[in-house]
Amino acid sequence: MSTSVAVRVDQVETFLVDVPTIRPHRLSMHTMNSQTLVLVQIRCSDGTVGIGEGTTIGGLSYGEESPEGIKLTIDSYIAPAIIGQDASRVATLMAGVKRRVKGNRFAKCAVETALLDAHGKRLGVPVSELLGGRQHDALPVAWTLASGDTARDIAEAEQMLASRRHNIFKLKIGLRPWDVDVAHVAAIAKAVAGRASVRVDVNQAWSEPVARRAIPALEDAGVDLVEQPLSRDHRGAQARLAGRFTVPIMADEALHGLTEAFDIAAAGTADVFALKIAQAGGLFEAARMAAVAEAAGIGLYGGTMLEGGVGTAASAQVFSTLPHFVWGTELFGPLLLTEEILATPLRYGDFVLQVPTAPGIGVDLDMDRVAFFRRDGGAARVHPVHVSAGA
Repeated sequence: MSTSVAVRVDQVETFLVDVPTIRPHRLSMHTMNSQTLVLVQIRCSDGTVGIGEGTTIGGLSYGEESPEGIKLTIDSYIAPAIIGQDASRVATLMAGVKRRVKGNRFAKCAVETALLDAHGKRLGVPVSELLGGRQHDALPVAWTLASGDTARDIAEAEQMLASRRHNIFKLKIGLRPWDVDVAHVAAIAKAVAGRASVRVDVNQAWSEPVARRAIPALEDAGVDLVEQPLSRDHRGAQARLAGRFTVPIMADEALHGLTEAFDIAAAGTADVFALKIAQAGGLFEAARMAAVAEAAGIGLYGGTMLEGGVGTAASAQVFSTLPHFVWGTELFGPLLLTEEILATPLRYGDFVLQVPTAPGIGVDLDMDRVAFFRRDGGAARVHPVHVSAGA
């Protein structure tokens, strides 16, 4: 006996979009000159179309998923599992995907985002309302200073302050000797003292002995937050650091889902969580991780994988529902790109990002611009429309 589905997932499309960045973006493990966005479109039988994004940094230099791997996972494993299924039951669909596909959090996040976007459009409400309702209409946004050149970074910070776009700055360090990096950070902190918050992201580059020498110097320089100084695998060492210094230690690469969030909270490994929807495996999981942080008295920072407008809008939807976002967010990804791929750009100004209010995640793609930057020249991988038996 067959059961009818009111609203089906009819079609899943994926494509890679390569967009140049406005300047080299230097991390401890990679230097970016462009960003590859994995975009997903899900078409439903009622005519709604949801969009999602799965974006990582530097191919496989940052983590276990690459843009090409994200696309392959969606095309080969996730899309066949959801075609023909009830598009309105997003949590049920994603629970099925989780049973069938292990890991691959970025791919799952992209698909979940597209399903939630379509469902929000179907109901005429923003995704934030599907997640309990927003508590913030705007989110503070940090800017990353990552050229590696002190004078250039100071000039960039001054420009951001003058234009009232950012007054929180995060510096990427760890590629050079620690004392060179500390001198670089100290000069920038001194230049913006009293006008901006300065944080650093080490991207797992230090050993514990180096961190014990570098962090006191960063504290003396006026740094407010130190992100992931040690390898994600060295949790005992990072717990020792978190208990040793006044400056908060933030977990980022160590946060790969709900179980790790609980383990980090229980072990006292971090004072702050860098919450990222892609690393969490989706918006639902990100909200659950935030609940763990709140229960443990851990602060929250809205992180980014340097997504374009789609992933950034999705992140803003879930972050807007969380009551205590003491450390702000880092949702500047679209501003790092030379080209806009949204039909209407996200609104930045007065040091915040306005959370989109339109149904779904609140944004639409400019398909002409997307087509221009698509790696395949326009031939998306399209899973065929589902046809029910007897049709």
